[in-house]
Amino acid sequence: MKPSLRLSAVISWHRAILVAVMFMLAVPASPGWAEAQEDWGAAILVYHRFGEQKHPSTNTKLDQFKAQLAELSLGPYRVVPLREIVAALRGGSAPPDRAVAITVDDAYRSVYEAAWPLLREAGLPFTLFVSTDLIDQGAPDLMTWAQVAELAQSPLVTIGNHSAGHLHRPEHAAEKATADILRAQNRLEQKLGFAPDIFAYPFGELSLDLKAAVRELGFKAAFGQYSGAIGPRSDRYELPRFAMNEEFGDLERLRVATSSLPLPVEDLMPKDPFLKPSANPPLAGFTLRPGVGNPSALACYSNAEGLRVERLGRRVELRFAGPLAPGRTRVNCTLPAADGRWRWLGRQFLVAE
Repeated sequence: MKPSLRLSAVISWHRAILVAVMFMLAVPASPGWAEAQEDWGAAILVYHRFGEQKHPSTNTKLDQFKAQLAELSLGPYRVVPLREIVAALRGGSAPPDRAVAITVDDAYRSVYEAAWPLLREAGLPFTLFVSTDLIDQGAPDLMTWAQVAELAQSPLVTIGNHSAGHLHRPEHAAEKATADILRAQNRLEQKLGFAPDIFAYPFGELSLDLKAAVRELGFKAAFGQYSGAIGPRSDRYELPRFAMNEEFGDLERLRVATSSLPLPVEDLMPKDPFLKPSANPPLAGFTLRPGVGNPSALACYSNAEGLRVERLGRRVELRFAGPLAPGRTRVNCTLPAADGRWRWLGRQFLVAE
């Protein structure tokens, strides 16, 4: 599929999800099903560029961002440092209700010049995941090391590792991926005086081998780039984030995303989101935990055509019409919760290009 056609398909898919969610907001969960009493839920947002017209798929317009910050500051949310959510996942105190964390990937110059002044004025914390090679190469659209160091001195800013080369990690051997991540760690420590303890997968792409490597390197948590809410049972090395950009940066989507709750499931399949040819299409599915809600109200969407959902009691099977195309395929499953909120599970599968 040509890039323009793929982008159009993704946009149509996202619009379909939002329209369906908006339609179903008026539909209460079916009576007779107890609402699961999860300990807590949180949402993480991921941004890339700000006010850069040439990159609409990763850019957020400044008027959009200002409106989003106003909503997050005045609405029923609590914007918290990402480390508080990570600490809760590791058994610490639960974050507040409607906790939201802001993250930014890649350290583009517009983060420093456009987003940082607005975040600083609003007093909102955020995490910057840094890829080191392009900064070393002096790429004109990237921040300088002096700018990254300035942000790192602020109590509002946390720095994370986003690899050195920003490669498609799962397509490389674990040894090469580990070496690249360590190279970034060493460079960050040289330039900032410390080595980050959180990691974001480039392009949100991960595999079981890569997760194991990140865990063995001592990171406390690692983050993808696909939609979904976080809760106490979330995998610390496969954490979702809601991507924000020009097309999907309106306030209604922000409200739905930041009010989402985790969808508690068991027996999630497949275990490895990096699909080998023999496992494509994947046999995907999960089991809803008891009391989570009415399985018949569950809806699942994908940017791959022909997804079929089969329900066997609490077991949900996802069947694709055929092998997934090379690249990234996302699946989102949502279930109505109390107070007009949504339980949300997202996964991203990767097929080697």
